[in-house]
Amino acid sequence: MSNLALLTDRAVLSVTGEDRVAFLQGLVSNDVAQAGPGRAVWAALLTPQGKWVADFFITAGPEGLWLDCETGQAAMLAQRLSRFRMRAKVQITPIPMFVYVAWGGDPGQGVPDPRLPEAGWRILSERVLVTNATAAAWDAHRLRLGLPDGSRDLEAEKSTLLEAGFDALHGVSWDKGCYMGQELTARTKYRGLLKRRLVPVRITGAAPAPGSPVMLGGVEVGTMRSSQSDIGLALLRLDAITAPALDCGGAILHPAVPAWMD
Repeated sequence: MSNLALLTDRAVLSVTGEDRVAFLQGLVSNDVAQAGPGRAVWAALLTPQGKWVADFFITAGPEGLWLDCETGQAAMLAQRLSRFRMRAKVQITPIPMFVYVAWGGDPGQGVPDPRLPEAGWRILSERVLVTNATAAAWDAHRLRLGLPDGSRDLEAEKSTLLEAGFDALHGVSWDKGCYMGQELTARTKYRGLLKRRLVPVRITGAAPAPGSPVMLGGVEVGTMRSSQSDIGLALLRLDAITAPALDCGGAILHPAVPAWMD
């Protein structure tokens, strides 16, 4: 039996109109045309300079596309997307939907999380479902997998997609054509300019606060991001990822690089 949890920190935007696919295709990091029945696409909106603004799951609704996004970013995301609407026949509106996530078995509904098979399924529902797990349990699961959680792990207009593993987690299309912020993303990949990665860490001691500096031999090599109990994510310099132990806010961090991370 799978675990099913309600994510109260998620909201849904509806993108309708005959130009919806072409409109989003020129703005977000992934191939919107791949979103369809039973298939979701994970994508991000970037600044023109290639820095992260928001990320979301795109699924096909009965009359258009649905964007499963952070509740705290929904209004901002709708506003930013609307700026580029121009003459495109597109409408962007919030809709009352519940966002659930299921993992550890086949829930018989929803769409597979496109990032990793172990991440389970995303379920958007107009009605309340009976759950058997908590959002905290899901959070611990995604931390163990090394999956970033939007603004908890990335900094708006500062973070890049490759730092957060979007490439390896199927959040970037390299052949769909141009989109906003594509140049920096492509240059970082093809010129080998990546200097830091968001990496799971096991924590010995009290979990450090987000933003706490990570130290190695008295030198700052990274920053703590989200955490829960003895597991978390830290943005680390590449030369620190293989260190057996790092200091952070009185705790010891042990990098635990997941198999999917190249």
